[in-house]
Amino acid sequence: MRIALFDSGIGGLTVLSHARRVLPSEEFLFFADRDHVPYGTKSVPAVRGYVREAFRFLVEKQGADAVVVACNTATSVAVDEMRRLYEVPIIGMEPAVKKALAQDGERRVLVTATPITINGEKLRRLVSAHDTHHLVDLLALPRLVEFAERREFVSPRVEEYLWNALAPYDLVHYSAVVLGCTHFNYFKDTLRRLLPKAVGFVDGNEGTVEELARRTGLCTMPAGTQMASCRFFESGRPVAGAEPLARIESYLARAARMEEIV
Repeated sequence: MRIALFDSGIGGLTVLSHARRVLPSEEFLFFADRDHVPYGTKSVPAVRGYVREAFRFLVEKQGADAVVVACNTATSVAVDEMRRLYEVPIIGMEPAVKKALAQDGERRVLVTATPITINGEKLRRLVSAHDTHHLVDLLALPRLVEFAERREFVSPRVEEYLWNALAPYDLVHYSAVVLGCTHFNYFKDTLRRLLPKAVGFVDGNEGTVEELARRTGLCTMPAGTQMASCRFFESGRPVAGAEPLARIESYLARAARMEEIV
């Protein structure tokens, strides 16, 4: 089966890293819209236009049998329209609010995402449906996307940005930080140093891949060393050449390391 993963940039590689290891027999396409990243600070109509272009390329030109929108921002504003336009299974991502609240029903949960996701109706409905005890706080971290796109994961600037963003929250009263943007997973080592040990990470990557398998009738396997093949595209252009592919591999390697941090 030909499975496409789509993201505004390289955040979706954190989803791809997991998907290729638990679905090693499938064929993957990865589309990073590097021409328009970041999505989270742009207008909703603009993002919807970018998503339409990506779907035309992946489904109509590349023949994808299923599409994972590995971008919480794109999911929040455009996935419903894509499902009306295309008959292939389309799996979106949303911040794992329900999962985080289910783990601890007493302490608070901090949901981090891009501004579009934080301010969107989709997240408000999600929180309203599951946060019956009013434990959820929302925090936009737009600069993390910019840091990730230039491979600045561990630096004084990243640490200062996160420290200042988290300062208003008394984190000893929190059970989890929800990583509501796939780019944010790259910063788990830096976040781990800043957060109390009792605060865990929750993201939607594994659940998204499980939903992909369910919707397409595939069976996931325990993650191993074998990985599915993948072709990479940047805004519709094939990624070729040793240096660009090495850059992608460095992101995938970091994504795999970050997956081990809880």
